Amino acid sequence: MNPLLNNFVFFLIQALNIAILGRVIMSWISPSGNDPVTPILHQITEPILAPIRRFMPQFGMLDLTPMVALLLLNLIIWPLLRRILLP
Repeated sequence: MNPLLNNFVFFLIQALNIAILGRVIMSWISPSGNDPVTPILHQITEPILAPIRRFMPQFGMLDLTPMVALLLLNLIIWPLLRRILLP
């Protein structure tokens, strides 16, 4: 298929991985979210994390949604897309 499309999908998934990890790190560094980076990361990652959060049980103060999202992106979605996009 088109190598440009393959590269775009790869970089999009990598950007989502980095954004999710950045959100996790920022929640440790700035839990109140009063910095300029946190709202941007929330806007990028919330469309991915919100549907997962609806199905995840609550674990008190621990939010495992980013870990589940990373696993879904890297172990399920990326291999499926690679199989579809590559001949």
